[in-house]
Parts: sequence; C-alpha cells; structure tokens
Amino acid sequence: MNLIQRGAILSCILSLVVIAACAKDQDQLQSENAKPTQTAATDEKVEVKIPTAARTVEEMIDQQAGVLIEKHMDQKLETLESWDRQKYLDFLEQTFNPIVEKELKTYFTKHKNLSSEEIYDYLVYMLGSGNYKNYYDQLTLYEHGYVMPELPNGEDQVTTKQKKVNTLVLMDASGSMKEVVAGQTRMEQAKVAISKFVEQIPSDASVSLMAYGHVGSSADSDKAKSCSSVEIVYPLSTYQAEDFTNSLNSFQASGWTPLAGAINKAGEILQAYPSDEYYNQVYIVSDGVETCDGDPVAAAKQLQDQSIKATINIIGLNVDNEGQQQLKQVADSGGGEYITVDDPAELEVQITKKWKPTLGQLVWTQGVTLQQSIEAMERMNEIYNPLYYASSAELNRIQQAVYFLNNENFINTDVKSQILKLAQSSEDIRNNHFSEIKEEKELEREQTKKEIDAKVEEWRQQWQE
Repeated sequence: MNLIQRGAILSCILSLVVIAACAKDQDQLQSENAKPTQTAATDEKVEVKIPTAARTVEEMIDQQAGVLIEKHMDQKLETLESWDRQKYLDFLEQTFNPIVEKELKTYFTKHKNLSSEEIYDYLVYMLGSGNYKNYYDQLTLYEHGYVMPELPNGEDQVTTKQKKVNTLVLMDASGSMKEVVAGQTRMEQAKVAISKFVEQIPSDASVSLMAYGHVGSSADSDKAKSCSSVEIVYPLSTYQAEDFTNSLNSFQASGWTPLAGAINKAGEILQAYPSDEYYNQVYIVSDGVETCDGDPVAAAKQLQDQSIKATINIIGLNVDNEGQQQLKQVADSGGGEYITVDDPAELEVQITKKWKPTLGQLVWTQGVTLQQSIEAMERMNEIYNPLYYASSAELNRIQQAVYFLNNENFINTDVKSQILKLAQSSEDIRNNHFSEIKEEKELEREQTKKEIDAKVEEWRQQWQE
C-alpha cells in the first residue's frame, strides 16, 4: 500500500471519529434539554394528597384551618357576632369568595369525575374552620364561679343570732405593702377591698380599724419605733362611711411588721365583750411574717382561750412560703381561716364573698346575686357563641362552593345534594355536641345556684327566728 492510499484511509478514519463524537455530543445535548421536561412532567404528577375530612366530632375539634382560610383570612372574623358579623360577610363577598372561585375553577378543571366524598374532603381541606379546638377547650373547662358561703354550722356560731357582732380589721402597713402589683400598691389594693367589706356588715354590728407598722421606716434605726406602733384609727363603733374612709386614708405603708402586737391590742379592745354576749371576729390583711420579734401564733391562741373567744381570719397578699406558713399557723391558732391571694381581683372576691358570711348575718336576699348570674352567662356566651358561628361559617362556605361548582357545571345536581348532606351532617354533629356540653354546664350552674340560695335562705330564716 503506497503512502497516498494510507493517507486516504487515515483521513476516512478521522472523519468517522469526528462524526461519531459530534453525534454523541448532540445526543447528550438533547438528553440534557429533555431533563427539565421530564422533571416538569413528574412535578405535575406530584400533588398534595387531600386528607380525608373529619367525620367524628373528636376529629372536627382537632381540625386545622383550611388552606385558603389560613392563607387569606383573619380567623377571628368568622367568630364575630351581632353587628360585627357584617365585617365577616363583607370580607367574604368582596375578597374571599373571588379567591375561592378562582381556586375551584383551577382544581376542578384538572380533576374531573371525583366522588362526592372526595369533593367534600377537598372543600374541607380548603375551607374548614380552625377555631374549634381553642374555644372547645375553654367550654369544657368553664366554671360558673359561684362560691358556697361559709355559713355558721356549729352551735356556738348559730347562737350568735342573739349576740351582738364586733368586727376588728387589722391592716398591715409595713414597708413591703408599698410594693406595686398589677398597677397598684398592695396597700391600695387592701384598702379598696376592706372598704367594700365593711360596707356590707350588719347595720347593728360594731367595727374597728387598726393599723400596724405604719410609723417610721424599715431601717434598723426605726425598728423600735415602728414595732411599737399599733394604732386604733377607727374606734369600735357602728359603721359610718365617711368617717371610716377618712380613717382608712389616714395612714400609709411604712415600717416593720408588729403582727403579734396588733393581735394583742385587738385582745385588749375585746376584753369588755365576752363571748356569751358578743360574737367577736378579727380580720387581718398582711403580706408577710412578724418582723418585730413577737409571737403572733401565741397571741392568736390567747384570743381563743380568753372569754372573748375571738376568731382570727387572715388574707395574705403575695406572701412567700415562710410567710404563708406563719400566717396559716396564726389563723389556725385563732380558730379561723387563712387564704392567700395574688392579684387585686382575687383579693376582692375573697374578702367580699368569703369573709362576709362569717359576720353572723347576711344582708343579701340570695346567695347568688343577679349580677353574678349575668356575669356567668356572659362568660359562657363568650365561649360558646364563637364555636357556633365558626361551625355555621364553615357550613356556609362549603355550601357556596358547592353551588358555584354546580352552576359552573363541574358537578351535577345529584353530587351537589350529596355534598350538601355531608356538610350539613358535620355541622349537626358539631353543634349538637357543643350544645350538650353547654347545657350540662348551665344545668350545673343552675343547680349550684339553687343549692347556695336554699342554704342561705335556710340560714337567714333561722337567723331571723
């Protein structure tokens, strides 16, 4: 083979290699260009699986807000009532319904021949309420708040209907009472509650107000002066509103805490009032332990052991563990009760509802007042009504969606009827369950009211005999 022939053959081989390489590159390029299309096609097939809609009341309570609700709506809107309900209706018409209709068209153009169950599942997934859990938990935990009065139940207390009543209020005015809690000092909170308390005592009862620890400061140099400061700011006499208020405002929180000294002083005042003629009670409002080296437990026991047999009741304001233990021991030794409170509202409730009946006479006609009944019903409505409106709103949204699908010929009349039955059935299940719990709570409230009223009335009749 000559040189020319060899060159020709080599040229042919090189050409074939180049052609093959080009073809391979072209195939690879086509393959790479085709990948996004395949991925896109795959993505179209990968869709969110629509979960089965809740069918039991337990499942409905735990139901999450629908996709469109979560994305486009303030969920509080659907719980609005009365005149505010119009805000929700306006939002539906002007904003939300157009969004829903657009979504429905897109989805049902791609998804045809779905069963009524599948369509209902989808509508709940998109339009269901997410408000049930919060309000349902509040409904199950609802308490009416009525308190059974602590009426006299022993022979000694029952016989007080023939005795005169003496009420001594001892106010802790130590420096720690200046501490601010919930926007008010402890002293301010205590004075408001005490003022309301004494307004309710029987007109023929006698009341006295004493302040202790209100002189000097909490400095060591002022200890002796402060610890010896127990003052009768309102002498034992019938209640006169203006005079008592002036007395209550005549001192401020300042120094140490001579609790034992205050109890001993109360004993001195009551010495002239033996228990066979008088019903003697001492009420103490304090925020801590004795700091003047006295023994308040022994002082309280002495009041019980003496002929005056005075009962000591104590309310502790934001008291620490050490203080609670001592104050409880004082109340126990004094034959009374210790209660601790942490906020102004609770303080007022304890003083006006728990202390008041122990005075020996009730000045109200019923144990549960009309105002208390109204407040209890209003609290129930604030919980139950949002549940009802949320349930109704979910049904309404699904109904509107079904009518839209039918009008746009995405579903026929038979399927429309089946979906509407499913939606209505779910609302009935929810509302029946919510109503049952509400009725149980209301029945319990009414029964408790009757028991309290009956007990108070029975005691009043005995008192008035």
